[in-house]
Amino acid sequence: MTLEALQKDMVAAMKARDKSRKDSISSIISAVKKTAIDEGCRDDIKEELVDRVILKELKTAKEQLDSCPSDREDLKAEYQARYDVINEYAPKLMSPEEVNAFITEKFAEVIATKNKGMIMKNVMPELKGKADGKVINEIVGELCK
Repeated sequence: MTLEALQKDMVAAMKARDKSRKDSISSIISAVKKTAIDEGCRDDIKEELVDRVILKELKTAKEQLDSCPSDREDLKAEYQARYDVINEYAPKLMSPEEVNAFITEKFAEVIATKNKGMIMKNVMPELKGKADGKVINEIVGELCK
């Protein structure tokens, strides 16, 4: 996902007077810009950075949705709408089977050590933004048994 595409979608949401969609996309754009400034690449924002920020925002929205009190239906609907919009832009993550195949194929010599910390240290940079960290951790844990 590119920043320009997000900005075009935000303009379209503004023209359609879809406030919740506009607010959700706007929060993604501001998070991307903030992260770009923090990392010192303000003028050249790469798609990888945008995808990483979108995944972080998706995780935050999911946590908001999960921690929302059940008697607050208005908040729950607002959080669900935000989660749905962010989820549209989130990159497709690898399935547990794909992660397992990738790890066993590329990191066979590291897996042989059965050292979970060493395996995670090698695997995470390769799969960051491509797979869920919890899934990677579970698979590495099973491979170390």
